[in-house]
Amino acid sequence: MTHILHLDASPRGDRSISRTLSKEFINQWKTTHPNDTITYRDIGHDPVPFVSEDWIAAAFTPSDQHTPELAIAIQISDELIDEFLSADRYVFSIPMYNFSIPANFKAYLDQIVRAGRTFSVDETGYKGLVHNKKMTIIMAQGGAYPEGSPTHAYDLQTPYLRLIFGFIGITDIEFVYADSLNLGDEARNLAIANAQSALKAAIAH
Repeated sequence: MTHILHLDASPRGDRSISRTLSKEFINQWKTTHPNDTITYRDIGHDPVPFVSEDWIAAAFTPSDQHTPELAIAIQISDELIDEFLSADRYVFSIPMYNFSIPANFKAYLDQIVRAGRTFSVDETGYKGLVHNKKMTIIMAQGGAYPEGSPTHAYDLQTPYLRLIFGFIGITDIEFVYADSLNLGDEARNLAIANAQSALKAAIAH
């Protein structure tokens, strides 16, 4: 049995392409793998808090020395990390905002990328602590940023997500793009169809 963590980051509802695609993927997955477990988190509609001064103090203070204030400040991070680590596979849908990720998803990353929990550091450098996981990231993009194109450098989303998840040890990452969404109906419909085909293929792997 596989435990999937399904996360949506778009603040939109039914008009969200990334949400629609991730929902289709999960529904198809459940049909194919009815005994698997799905945990859902919607940070687009229920965002996590930003890191605070108390959070930083708590993250770098042994838990047995936490004051009540520090314990409260770090509680959501502990819960999110426990949830993240309990999953075997991740399905994250993330729209592109200004060529990168939305602020709510950055806030989520800041809660889960944490020394001593998802990575360690010593005299030899950094080490990721999250291993043997698989990730599918669905990205909705208004433009198109393929490798070799003049606009490729505008995509700061893909390299950052590959870097930050690789930093904590996750390297088996599949990116599925619903791009060209603002480039006319024909390009939009083709991009969505291509993304749907890629997600169907991902279910088999």
